[in-house]
Amino acid sequence: MNLGSRLTQRLLRLPPPLTRDLVVERDLRVPMRDGAVLLADRWAPKSGAQGLPTALLRIPYGRAGMAAGPMVRPLAERGFQVLIQSTRGTFGSGGAFDPFRREREDGLDTLEWVTEQPWFGESMVLYGMSYLGFVQWAVADQLPPQVKAMIPAVSESALTLEFLRGDGFSLETPFGWGVMVAGQERRWAMPRQLLEAKRVRRAMDTLPLGQADVAAMGRRSDYIQDVLTHDADAPRWAEADHSHRVTDIAIPVSSVGGWYDIFLPGQIRDHQALQTAGRQARLTVGPWSHTSRGVGVAAATEALDFGLAHARGEQPPERAPVRLFVMGEETWRDFPSWPPPGYAPQRFHLHPGGTLAADAAGESAPDGYRYDPADPTPAVGGVRLALGVKAGRVDNTGLEARPDVLTYTTGTLDTDTEVIGEVSAEIWFKSSLPYADVFVRLCDVDDKGRSTNVCDGLVSLTGADRTSCATVRLWPTAYRFRRGHRIRVQVSSGAFPRYNRNPGTGEPRATATTLRAADQEVFHDPAHPSAVILPVRVKS
Repeated sequence: MNLGSRLTQRLLRLPPPLTRDLVVERDLRVPMRDGAVLLADRWAPKSGAQGLPTALLRIPYGRAGMAAGPMVRPLAERGFQVLIQSTRGTFGSGGAFDPFRREREDGLDTLEWVTEQPWFGESMVLYGMSYLGFVQWAVADQLPPQVKAMIPAVSESALTLEFLRGDGFSLETPFGWGVMVAGQERRWAMPRQLLEAKRVRRAMDTLPLGQADVAAMGRRSDYIQDVLTHDADAPRWAEADHSHRVTDIAIPVSSVGGWYDIFLPGQIRDHQALQTAGRQARLTVGPWSHTSRGVGVAAATEALDFGLAHARGEQPPERAPVRLFVMGEETWRDFPSWPPPGYAPQRFHLHPGGTLAADAAGESAPDGYRYDPADPTPAVGGVRLALGVKAGRVDNTGLEARPDVLTYTTGTLDTDTEVIGEVSAEIWFKSSLPYADVFVRLCDVDDKGRSTNVCDGLVSLTGADRTSCATVRLWPTAYRFRRGHRIRVQVSSGAFPRYNRNPGTGEPRATATTLRAADQEVFHDPAHPSAVILPVRVKS
């Protein structure tokens, strides 16, 4: 267990169970407005369950095994009765599973059904991680008065759309998820997925990508085909975007996220929208990736500390609206808002010779490298969600030794430098081809020279054969660079397969078959002041 995990356990500790004697009513039939019937299980204490607050979880991954253990049991043992429902078209529920597009109607119908049950005890909270959080946002502006709080974790109101940006298509997560859900109801599904992980990885190398689902599974996936052919702003995804509902939410919301989670930017956007609208909202972000164990501990803690109190008509124990794990310092800290006050944007400029400094560079020739999509710059650690792949903080030594990765590094820091908030970069860039990507990664170099990734981001450019400023939005972060360490910025043209490799041709991603290598230039002269912009703590 690492230091972050130990601190999580110490700060976010579940209360002792009130009972371990639970009963489960299985396969309750929940009718939908179109005649489909969805199945649900009700977990409750064997005695005294009548009238307890209800925690509702709606899940596409099944109601037993991994779902029931970590998510359902801790709540049912500590004051809730829990209803866990299989979403449409999954694990016995009627209809066809059409990811993201039926969750509003089905969620509203489920809420109405729950409030009419004889065991319902007058109050309810919505709870769950990832897709289970998305289904909460889908209904959150039209909740019955019996719903008293929401606890979405590692999730956001427009769940899949960050991956499908026209200016930065993320391949690994939607492709791997599509393969997973397509085979999740087979016998021995989890062992099969572990054995087939290498095949999935090889399938993402397939050209054209429109054949990758067949390479991975031996058959077509409607969801994967949609992902490959429709960008985030396509009408096909309109029903997957509930971000416009956030400011109409009236109930308290407590969100749990991770610095290396795939959904963090959207989750913070949702929290800021609630914050700006004056809603009761709090945010907890730890040193986690999407599937880190700490996420589950923190989410369950919030359900019992925040959700159960509101369900009982009480106020939860007082704490700051924003609680962040500050990496580097390896400490939890409380703040009044996001972004926290007291942090000002500071430019760290790229210089010739691989230097990074606060002052702007003088006249200098651009740095160059060659990007070859046939040997794409690999994704290493960071924001990842794939079986057998390490996410989060990792050693970047091997990545930085590649000739297609430029690095710019400060001198040794003589004081601690604390960076908390939104991170971006402005990179003056030119390619030999009209189509290119710019990937920027912020790293911490320790006193032994080990480079560890902090946050990163990518933008895809058109017209890249003309010198222009590429604005790259990196993941938000909270990090303290220690005295004696150095701050480093990487610049490259990819992080495959997290992001799709740019073939350099402008062909549609589903049908592209040609890969063209490109010569890239990064400028850092007075007319082209490339820099990373960090929110640095202002000395008082």
